[in-house]
Amino acid sequence: MKQRIAHIALVVKDYDEAIAFYTQKLDFQLIEDTALPDGKRWVIVAPPGATECSLLLAKAANEEQASRIGNQTGGRVFLFLFTDDFWRDYTKMKQIGIRFVRLPKDFPYGTVAVFEDLYGNQWDLIQPTEQNKGVL
Repeated sequence: MKQRIAHIALVVKDYDEAIAFYTQKLDFQLIEDTALPDGKRWVIVAPPGATECSLLLAKAANEEQASRIGNQTGGRVFLFLFTDDFWRDYTKMKQIGIRFVRLPKDFPYGTVAVFEDLYGNQWDLIQPTEQNKGVL
């Protein structure tokens, strides 16, 4: 048997503002944007070169879902964005106004900084060390 995680649902306020943030600020690619019944859309974005997992941008459908926007994990880091050049991406992200809540730090597994997306979800930006590229 072979299984994999294909998508991770990220609750958002508005499809278009979320698409703009991920494609214009983080340089993700818009993989799909298909209209569904009841005003919903199937919106998939992914980092350039991603083949295994992507984000499904899911507009909050009720007050309970809306209450989770920006805090799907109770304030913990939620998502992990791996990069092949930490300082290139960190510098670009800082220049365009991405808010970092933890400054860069070297760990045995790689260089890491924590940033927030447009709603406040926390992400790790990580460049794994050579020995951890296949493990992390």
